[in-house]
Amino acid sequence: MRQLALPLAPPPSPTLENFVPGRNAELLGVLSALAAGDLTERFVYLWGGHGCGKTHLLRATCSALSGRDVPAKMLTGPDAQTDSHSEAVLADDVEQLTDQGQEQLFNIYNIQRDGDGVLVAAGAVPCARLPLRDDLTTRLGWGLVYEVHSLSDEEKMSAMTRHAHERGFDLGRDVMEYLLRRQARDLPGLLGLLDALDRYSLENKRAVTIPLVRELLSVSGE
Repeated sequence: MRQLALPLAPPPSPTLENFVPGRNAELLGVLSALAAGDLTERFVYLWGGHGCGKTHLLRATCSALSGRDVPAKMLTGPDAQTDSHSEAVLADDVEQLTDQGQEQLFNIYNIQRDGDGVLVAAGAVPCARLPLRDDLTTRLGWGLVYEVHSLSDEEKMSAMTRHAHERGFDLGRDVMEYLLRRQARDLPGLLGLLDALDRYSLENKRAVTIPLVRELLSVSGE
């Protein structure tokens, strides 16, 4: 048997189409409408724990807006600085903002409100629990507020099964359960791993099984 050390495939670029909604179907519909210019509400706040998909949704919405030539900018990091005005601003991890970053986001909110701009922000907790200045948390809560629910293991396995079928290989439940137990990955990471498994199994002319998964992770240094 010839083993080929393949790097694990990077996750696909986030889009609204490749986000698996689970219990977030209403939220996905809202962001799709916003990105298409069909939503009256221009302010949205998302919250949820690590790995639930908030950053995916922000980046996907930013990309969709840019795709129809709407100037859109992602703000990340504690200072959340931007040197230019955009019609749409998407701010991630707002609970990490410094005093300077909070001032910046407060000013951005007012600019977007007074014009025709859009602001989508995301944090780890509901607005009322954000460790930010009161006037900012109040404004973040004035628009639509959605909790982003993490996918259940069954929902992840359903998405993994569909992805494997699309690539033309069978994926046993035992393999999926092994990956969910051993790999601390969000869904895009898991799907990227399936792509690498598909290539590795073809290279070695073997079915995708737990031993094959172990080999791939070993040669990939995981």
